[in-house]
Amino acid sequence: MNFKDLFDFLTQLNQNNSKEWMDQNRKWYKTLRLDFIDWLNELDLTLAEVDENYYSTPGNKGINRINNNLMFHPNKPVYKDHFGAGLDKAPNTGDFYIEIGLGQSMLAGGFWRPDSKTLRSIREAIDYDGEELKRILNKKSFKDTFGNLVVDDSLIRAPKGFSQGHPHLDLLRNKTFAVMHPLAKADILQNNFKDNVIAVYQEMLPFRRYLNRAVTV
Repeated sequence: MNFKDLFDFLTQLNQNNSKEWMDQNRKWYKTLRLDFIDWLNELDLTLAEVDENYYSTPGNKGINRINNNLMFHPNKPVYKDHFGAGLDKAPNTGDFYIEIGLGQSMLAGGFWRPDSKTLRSIREAIDYDGEELKRILNKKSFKDTFGNLVVDDSLIRAPKGFSQGHPHLDLLRNKTFAVMHPLAKADILQNNFKDNVIAVYQEMLPFRRYLNRAVTV
């Protein structure tokens, strides 16, 4: 995958964000999209080798549309400024997300503002065994890779059904349970980029598995 070419394309798209420009450069876009899918397919196979419970997700199933949804976000530009994809994408679980773009690039996973049923399941898992999640979050290599949970909106008090004195109140008040590893452009252009993606995937795996057990068991 020629990520330099991908960044060049996104830079020009960002400067000419219109259907007219895309129509004139659609061959370029389609070539990059197919290359990105091929790269995802290779990554998909490798992740299946390092994780025995990996849910195979071919690149054409994992890749996201580059078009913004203007029906719900009419003020956004026509096209996104990044290529994104989700792997290990089992139904009703949090996937492993890859985003390569101009505004930000990252590797992420977990649940971003899940629906009330999913959020309740995660909170019940924390109520039952929040110590396990805290052990995962406080592991030095995990903190070095991700820092803390993604900062998002949270409750001021304990959620309904949980005590204000709960020992894991700090976690229970969250509405988002996700982590993110930022990527610099220089990181992506390195020859060992794929190896770094795999390392981050493995570091994130206990966190994602904890959440996915919570919402599926």
